[in-house]
Amino acid sequence: MKNSFIDVIKIYCKSGDGGSGCIHFYRDKYIIKGVPDGGKGGKGGDIIIKGNSHINTLLHLKYKKHWIAKSGSPGKGNNITGANGKNLLIEVPLGTVIKNEEKNIITEITKDFQNKILFKGGKGGNGNIFFKNSIRRSPYIAQSGIKTKGHWIFLELKILADVGLIGFPNAGKSTLLSVMTKAKPKIGNYSFTTTKPQLGVVKMDYNSFLIADIPGIIKDASKGVGLGYFFLRHIERNSILLFLISSDIIDKKKQYLILLNELKKFNTKLLNKKRLVVISKSDLINNEKKNKIIKIFLNLKENILFISSFKKEGLFDLKNKLWNLLKKN
Repeated sequence: MKNSFIDVIKIYCKSGDGGSGCIHFYRDKYIIKGVPDGGKGGKGGDIIIKGNSHINTLLHLKYKKHWIAKSGSPGKGNNITGANGKNLLIEVPLGTVIKNEEKNIITEITKDFQNKILFKGGKGGNGNIFFKNSIRRSPYIAQSGIKTKGHWIFLELKILADVGLIGFPNAGKSTLLSVMTKAKPKIGNYSFTTTKPQLGVVKMDYNSFLIADIPGIIKDASKGVGLGYFFLRHIERNSILLFLISSDIIDKKKQYLILLNELKKFNTKLLNKKRLVVISKSDLINNEKKNKIIKIFLNLKENILFISSFKKEGLFDLKNKLWNLLKKN
């Protein structure tokens, strides 16, 4: 489905109004004036946001932009409280950040079944039974329920993956993801094959970790070039950054520094994350060229690994290296 991956959306939320209190008097043949017995109005429904690990995009919110909870019912005679308005539940993928119109963070959803009341429903108004006293024995007064205000909020998804694959288009990220996991990203020999983040699970005996293929980053991506910084936010959630550089690139050092610089311009804290440099398509180069590449990155104080997704060489060492780094983290 075209544009099926949506990670930023704006929706309107309004919790339910409180129900009105009731003005009512109980009468029978022995009580002529009547006794106040108007009940309280029901509480308005809350707007609740909840994490759901089976959802990985905000697409389901694209076609429903207005979320309005039910209001509480009015109170009734015989001191009967009105029914509460039904709460409205919004399910979102894990890693969703909720912000108000000023872009201030309201809350973050990072766990399955985690829920948070975004907006509380209004309280119901008191009926006339609550206003009876020794002086005012037959009050003809009741409260209206509290009216709530609507709010526009922003939902921003940042994928919760243990490892983020970083690299230029055609570095081999999608191929690597497909051979390390059961993910089946679309793969082709052209730029920006991947136009949305792809996720896969890497199995390690009885354990596993999540790896994400972040769409190709190029020079000035942080300024909007190529796919721009649209997906860079997902990197903020990764524990380890795996920089994948193709062996057929002439200036590998330059490409690596460009990637680091784009991350720095987007968010300087990204450079504090643990990172691993991997040279892909290593079956295309000989040992002499490999030694030259090792020296280049040693000068940058980076240890590197060589892999070939096509021949499935070096993948076992790569999985173990990532797993050990994750355990240290």
